[in-house]
Amino acid sequence: MSKLVAIVGRPNVGKSTLFNRLTGTRQAIVSEVAGTTRDRQYGKCEWGNREFSLVDTGGWVVNSDDIFEEEIRKQVSLATEEADLILFVTDIKNGVTDLDDAVAGILRRSKVPVILCSNKTDNNEDRYEAAEFYSLGLGEPLCVSAATGSGTGDLLDVIIEKLGPENGGEEAEENIPRFSVVGRPNAGKSSLINAFIGEDRHIVTDIAGTTRDSILTRYDKFGFDFFLVDTAGIRRKNKVTEDLEFYSVMRSIRAIENSDVCILLIDATRGIESQDLNIVQIIQRNNKSLVVVVNKWDLVEDKSKEAIAHFENAIRSRMAPFTDFPIIFASALTKQRIFRVLEVAKEVYMARKRHVSTSKLNEEMLPLIEAYPPPSMKGKYIKIKYCAQLPNTQIPSFVFYANLPQYVKEPYKRFLENKIRERWNFLGTPINIFIRQK
Repeated sequence: MSKLVAIVGRPNVGKSTLFNRLTGTRQAIVSEVAGTTRDRQYGKCEWGNREFSLVDTGGWVVNSDDIFEEEIRKQVSLATEEADLILFVTDIKNGVTDLDDAVAGILRRSKVPVILCSNKTDNNEDRYEAAEFYSLGLGEPLCVSAATGSGTGDLLDVIIEKLGPENGGEEAEENIPRFSVVGRPNAGKSSLINAFIGEDRHIVTDIAGTTRDSILTRYDKFGFDFFLVDTAGIRRKNKVTEDLEFYSVMRSIRAIENSDVCILLIDATRGIESQDLNIVQIIQRNNKSLVVVVNKWDLVEDKSKEAIAHFENAIRSRMAPFTDFPIIFASALTKQRIFRVLEVAKEVYMARKRHVSTSKLNEEMLPLIEAYPPPSMKGKYIKIKYCAQLPNTQIPSFVFYANLPQYVKEPYKRFLENKIRERWNFLGTPINIFIRQK
């Protein structure tokens, strides 16, 4: 189960710079103007064979150009409820401010572990100023410089230590698969789950943002046994204004992280939009299996084969390069093909757990590799002699042993992946291909 770390602090202390540094991206916009970060930033961070999620709560404000004390206070208190660890960032150049004191007061009362981070420690002389931050009552301040990267390694060590063991308390039921229903607001997620379970357990309205929480439902009918998770609709960052909804989106992201198969709902009346693609990116980033359901199919007038083929092609072309996933045209309202969704989701889950024996894999793949070998590089011929599927991996992972693995490029890896998909059914699930030294 992925752990969540939230970065909090007053404006212009370097939260976004630290976020970019820890995630190894340039995702968050950095500027000297206070309040630049208004939307949430979500990223993955890896350190010491551990992975955790990082959220930059930034200058997230409710319809305001200025960040007021009350909004910061509200933001921090919500962060303490949702996150597993709080990274409280301060500015060593400005010292302790009244706003820092206000935030520290909330953090001291919370039960969530807090790491106090003194940013902008660009040289050794600045370290002497860090002593002032002991007055916040949050323990020893860690001196870092997000701009140069100084001290961030020590910070990551402390984060991993404070997060504790990787497995959470939910592992007791780890054998039961989790299917998350995700999508834009008003795509029909709650209606679909109500149709599955046969009762109106989830509130359904035309207002975007009705579902606030990720709701877990055990489904045990018709030979199926799994958890269904209804998530809040993930919409464009600039459309998220309410503080409650901000954390609903965080919960949805966590629900995706902790699921096995994601059922992505697309509104048939609106088609595929950029927000659907953002959700697909989150699913792919977390290596989750995917089933695409085109909901509200009863409202579409043209249901011809040509229209269906056009719709499918449009979805696959927009979601490339990963195109090997099932698409189902259904209606939660009329219950058309909804149980087909469950059947396919179960098949996709089984494909995720499928293991191909080493003898069968070599029997099929080696003649193929011999007929279509990797292109030679720098006058050297690449030979692949042996392949196997790695045991106990999150997603199916295959390793190919070659004499010159560094010369096997991405297009050939995709060729191998496609051939594996052709011969064995790995529909809807991502595959890892590794080339190693023989």
